[in-house]
Amino acid sequence: MNRIYIETFIKADIQKVFDLARDIDLHQKSTAKTKEKAIAGRISGLIEENETVTWRAKHFGVFQTHTSKITNMEKPYQFTDIMLKGTFKYLKHQHFFIRNGKNTIMTDVFEFESPFGIIGRLINKFFLKNYLRNFLLERNSIIKKTAESI
Repeated sequence: MNRIYIETFIKADIQKVFDLARDIDLHQKSTAKTKEKAIAGRISGLIEENETVTWRAKHFGVFQTHTSKITNMEKPYQFTDIMLKGTFKYLKHQHFFIRNGKNTIMTDVFEFESPFGIIGRLINKFFLKNYLRNFLLERNSIIKKTAESI
């Protein structure tokens, strides 16, 4: 199992950061490089517990679809999404939010496993983990910039 752990310090209220992290429209803006678009389920606004969203995005030159479900949510402290359908063998993304005075620490715990056995494990180690880390850092940068400018 591969795990990516990222902490992002944001100079904004916890509720604002929590809402931006689950905002489908902002997510699409933050993933413009991969042309990510919500095409089914919740396609706009704030995703809620037990809702699904299907994304279509271009990764590695190929359009792919990925369906996620929010499996639990404790506003404004955490939510978890898991992959129901998609390229990965397993994917779970936990989002945690901690109040730090008037600021927020947003933490991502992103766990994934690729298909294709040993070949998938080698791709993870030498390429995919870094690619996904950068993808999440870009997304978090947009959340931070947006939260701090409102």
